[in-house]
Amino acid sequence: MVVRVCVNGIGTIGKRIAHAVKLQDDMKLAAISTTSASYTLRTVLEPDGPLYGTDLWCSVPEKLKAMRDAGMYVNGTLEELLASDKIDVVVDCTPEGIGALNKPMYQKYGVKVIFQGGEKADVAEMTFNSFVNYEEAIGKQFVRVPSCNTTALVRTLNVLDKLSQINEVDVTVIRRASDPPDTEKTIMNAIEPTMKLPSHHGPDVKTVLKHLDIKTMAFKVPTSLAHVHAVHAEVKKLPKPEELEAAFLKNTRITILKAADGYTDTAKVIERYRDLCRPRYDMPEVVVWKETINCKDDDVFWSHMVHSESIIVPENIDCIRAMTGIEKDPQKSIAKTNKTLNIK
Repeated sequence: MVVRVCVNGIGTIGKRIAHAVKLQDDMKLAAISTTSASYTLRTVLEPDGPLYGTDLWCSVPEKLKAMRDAGMYVNGTLEELLASDKIDVVVDCTPEGIGALNKPMYQKYGVKVIFQGGEKADVAEMTFNSFVNYEEAIGKQFVRVPSCNTTALVRTLNVLDKLSQINEVDVTVIRRASDPPDTEKTIMNAIEPTMKLPSHHGPDVKTVLKHLDIKTMAFKVPTSLAHVHAVHAEVKKLPKPEELEAAFLKNTRITILKAADGYTDTAKVIERYRDLCRPRYDMPEVVVWKETINCKDDDVFWSHMVHSESIIVPENIDCIRAMTGIEKDPQKSIAKTNKTLNIK
């Protein structure tokens, strides 16, 4: 069985997920859908672009004429596509809140849908993580893949949780101001605290690791490369730092780098992935700094880095397999996704 996928929303996340779908041999990128002839859309559909040859549809009927007038070949509307029964899964990568507005249309045509972390948790039947609850997603119609920050925290905290019972977690989230191309959303010469405490990240983690006592606070800073998390966990049985490091490395989507080797900040880590010739210098892995792993008394500490643009891409691919049942073994799906995305 080859799963037919439509990605709705071709922005920072959508273009990456669409590209990742094209790399799978058990999926077909049957369509993409969006609302305007953006520079991103034009680029990815060029003959040398990663989505060249993919059928294009318009998500909002009222904008179909404008897209065609702008020179785009648009097959029709997204609803017409769904009515044709040619799509098995829609990955909704539309801006925050739009996915929930699209849900009645998806329900009307009985299609399976993956929503992103910008939507509230109740838009879906569950919130997904490849390493925690893959099997729970099998057969579900609506599933949510959480945000970049939530995904990173779930990955790392799940590792610690298996090593030792976690009593409490406190996390400081240092957020990038915007993705690199979103210059209109950025801040300059400012640090902006999240005024609501705890920040939404902790409650979102609990939609996956439901038993965890976690509190988070967040600060937006003037950088566009990545987020950084400073994690402090109180545990029942203290592991040795080398035990935690070894446990992290068993998760194939966590990497440990050393400041002593020159990886002292987010810019230098990003440069590593540029030099590795990753497409778009993507870093789906969580990068933990080795020197920050510390275990003392009943406290465990570490800091890790999150590439907001790409970390959730492999989770979306695994989620497609789980929802459709084309692969019921999470480890097999994770390994397959890792190989196609060059995650080593």
